[in-house]
This record gives sequence, structure tokens and C-alpha cells, in this order.
Amino acid sequence: MDITFLPGKLSGDVKIPSSKSVSHRALICAALAEGTSYVRDITMSQDIYATIDTLTALGASFETGENVIKVQGISTPSEKADLRCNESGSTLRFIIPVACALGTESTFYGNGRLPERPIDIYTRELSEKNITFDYNHTMPFTTHGKLKGGKFHIEGNVSSQFITGLLLALPLCSEDSEIILTSPLQSEPYVNITTDCMKHFGVNVEKTDTGYAVKGGQKYISADYTSEADFSQAAFFVTANATGSNVRITNLPDPDFSSQGDKKIIEIAERLCYNKKAGITEDVYIDASDIPDLVPALAVLGSLSGNTVHITNAERLRIKESDRLDTTSRMINGIGGKAKVTDDGLIIFPVPHFTGGTVNSFNDHRIAMASAIASTASTGNVTVLGFESIRKSYPDFLKDFINLGGKTANGINLE
Repeated sequence: MDITFLPGKLSGDVKIPSSKSVSHRALICAALAEGTSYVRDITMSQDIYATIDTLTALGASFETGENVIKVQGISTPSEKADLRCNESGSTLRFIIPVACALGTESTFYGNGRLPERPIDIYTRELSEKNITFDYNHTMPFTTHGKLKGGKFHIEGNVSSQFITGLLLALPLCSEDSEIILTSPLQSEPYVNITTDCMKHFGVNVEKTDTGYAVKGGQKYISADYTSEADFSQAAFFVTANATGSNVRITNLPDPDFSSQGDKKIIEIAERLCYNKKAGITEDVYIDASDIPDLVPALAVLGSLSGNTVHITNAERLRIKESDRLDTTSRMINGIGGKAKVTDDGLIIFPVPHFTGGTVNSFNDHRIAMASAIASTASTGNVTVLGFESIRKSYPDFLKDFINLGGKTANGINLE
């Protein structure tokens, strides 16, 4: 679906969806717990449905009510399961070791770019711990065997999702385990979300000088858990505010008490707004190693900040739903901004405003939403191709955008 956004500022109140990162982890912990758990305030999206579908296939059951999901934990794991991950990298990388720890012979399916996203760390490390893979660098593939604990040597600069997947799975093993990081850990806040969630469900992880230690034979305990609002989705409206809109986000958690790394959007926006007001034009450097999901919004924000903004340590964005360095650059350049791709990130050059144009979302939800927000600081219309990609994480984004006064030329919605 292609949508043309008209220039104009936003104003009003908006309630941000729950953190997808938190919600994935909470649902998995609840599914691994004995008995009945309740996970509250989850925003349903394609990625969340993918995690629920895979956990159901493994033996859990889910009952969705108003603002709450009742989860019956896995008592007897499925012997065999078809695990359909859709386009969710989190689902795939979290569930692989979990399914292996349960001893379920699992065939994994994926759509979009997911079959291209690497899982080599798992095929290397899990193959040494009683797991065999029928894997030829694509999907579907099948895992066999029951995971054993032990020492796992994991690169910290590829994706924290591998570490999260192992942390979730290893307490189920009989043996004690150790994750040894062979390079500095990027996106550590995502791992902190994992360990915080596990602790809520009764499972402990010890951080060590070299990584993480996990006692075997632990049991997840059923719990009542509330998922907090998502700073990575709030970033789009924070960006709109920094460029002239007046949106009040009603449900963001206190940044001081949240493990989400993407809370840094508040600090970055304040810094860039101060620079613009004070007439400071020095180059700004933003290390995206812990906040990769913010990059499309940061590119829009940086374009209008009056500063040249260097986004660094973002090379992992090349293997997201799109090559997000390339598609973010195309988005900015296609609507009258100026962006350049570097080896590990982007350089965003300042412009007074966007002039409008056409953006291909490349089926990437964050590119689609960032483009819509860019229209609020444009002198011309912004047309986004493939806007339905927002269903992956924020299905009600267009509805919220219009409720805040945003306008489209075609007046369509995604209902």
C-alpha cells in the first residue's frame, strides 16, 4: 500500500505501543514457566504473533483478553514442531536455542529477508552441544537433539539476539553454562532487558568478567508481568516534536527505571535541539552500537538539527528487514535531505527542511514510519511505497498519526 503524506505538524496525545523487545522476552519466559502466567499491555504485531505461534507449536497455550495474555506454560514439549517465524529475527534467534533446550525436533520457516539473516553462531556453538542442523544458509532448516550446557564462545559484536537466545535456553539444561564473549558486547541494553525479564520469572543469570554464567536445572516460575511502552517507537514522535510538532506521549516509562537502550532518544533529541537553539554547528557523533533501531528516526532528526551528524558503529543494520544503512540514506536523499553511507554508518548533512518526494520502504517498518514523520517537516508531499510494512511492529501507527492531525492525500488507513 502506497500512501502520500501531506506537510503539516502533529499535535495531541498518543499512547505508544509496548516494547516489542520486552514483549518477546516476557512471552517466552511465561511459556517456559510452570503453570499460568499473565502478560499485560502487549501490543499485538506481526512479530509478536510470530513468537506466540512458535511457542504454541512447542507446547504452550495463549488466551488473549483485553490488554492481557493468559499463558499456560509448556508442561510436555512437542516432539516435533514447525516453527513459523514470519519476518521476525528476534523470534528466530530467541527460539532456536529454546527449542533445542526443550529437545523438540524443530523446522524453522521464515519470510522476507529472514532466510538470509545469519545464524552461523548457533550452527557452530550448538553443534558442539548435542544439536545437529539441517541448514544450508537459508530456510526452512531443521534442528535435532537436546541441548547440553557448557561453555559457549560468542562474538559480542554480531547481534545480542544470540546471547539473549542462549540466556533464555540455558537454565533449562541440566549442566551449568557459561557464555564467553570473544569481542566487546554491542547492544548490551537488550541483554539487560533479557536478564531483568528472566529474573521476574524466577531465573537468575550472573554477569562475569568474560560474559555470563547460568546455573543449570533452574525453573521458570509463573508470574504476572506488564510490558512497558517502547522507546524505539516513541522515537518517531520525539523526532516530530524536535522538528516542530507538539505531541504528548502519555505512557512512556521513566527512563531512569527502564532497561531499554532506546531511551537514549530523549537525550539525543534534547542535545540536538539545544545545539540548534544555541547556534552550535559543530559535528555531532552518535554511537549506534547500543541503539541500532533508532537510526532511521535519528537520520530525520539529524537532517534538521543544523549539525552534521555522524552515526557510527551501525554496520549490523545491513542485515535488518532491509539494508537499513542503504535504505535510510535513500529515504533522506529522496525527500530533499543529504545523507552518505559510510563503512559503519551514515553521515547526515543539515538541511533547513525536506522538500518531499517518494520513498520505497523496502518492506522495512522503521523506514516507513520515519518517512511519515519526515513529512511533518517537509515543504512537499512525501509518498511512501509499501507502507503496510508498519504491521510488523506498530500496526496502529497510521491511525495514531492521523489522530494527531497528520494528513494523507488518499485518506486511506490500514484497517
